Amino acid sequence: MEGQHVNRVYRQLHGGQDLVYFTVKLKESDLAIGVDAASYSDSLISLCRQELICLRAQLESYIILHPEFRTSLCPIQLLPSAPPIACSMAEAAQLTGVGPMAAVAGAIAQAIGEKLDSIAESVIVENGGDIYLNSRRERVVAVYAGKSKFSQRVGIKISAEEQPLGICTSSGTVGPSLSFGTADAVVIKGYPASLADAAATRIGNMITSEEDLPQALQAAQGIPGVTGVLLIKNDTMAAWGAIELVPI
Repeated sequence: MEGQHVNRVYRQLHGGQDLVYFTVKLKESDLAIGVDAASYSDSLISLCRQELICLRAQLESYIILHPEFRTSLCPIQLLPSAPPIACSMAEAAQLTGVGPMAAVAGAIAQAIGEKLDSIAESVIVENGGDIYLNSRRERVVAVYAGKSKFSQRVGIKISAEEQPLGICTSSGTVGPSLSFGTADAVVIKGYPASLADAAATRIGNMITSEEDLPQALQAAQGIPGVTGVLLIKNDTMAAWGAIELVPI
């Protein structure tokens, strides 16, 4: 989920040397966007900012009509006037059993990324630790897990064939986002990014000790669209699915 602007130290962990990065910030949204150098132009900054303004305006206008959309911690039915981004968030909520706002960061990341897909050869959009990735080449996404010994020491290899993909992280010990658990990192691979975002929240809520990892891992396997899971609590790690770890 999106949170307040914080010192996003983890951003140094996913910078591809072949990419040009820029940031776009608006209220709670704080995006780091990377595109291949050949596709980059200064006009992309304005394009992404305008798209972000539009997306947030659609959501904010809808929330005025349907305040429960913002506050509910469980899936809810949408009004007929719901914009596409709210529909994406609500669908992710239904599949994972959480409130729709649990999917907002991933939904916005993917919407911005899809705006760039027709312009750039490689696109990475990171929004509060939630990533939309469509770079058409192998990437390694490093894992930031607070004070765990695994933090900044392991990465997840993403093949070109898996993309486009959402790679979203929830933590009960890092950052301001709402979590009822205390996992150091719950990393979900899945599509769309809104689903991966909501799934990370759902699974993160289940973890308060190392003993919770097997049950949380099993629950993640039952969510349609999830292709890989990495769980870190203190110095214990558990993984399932398409998770290929590499040392950093």
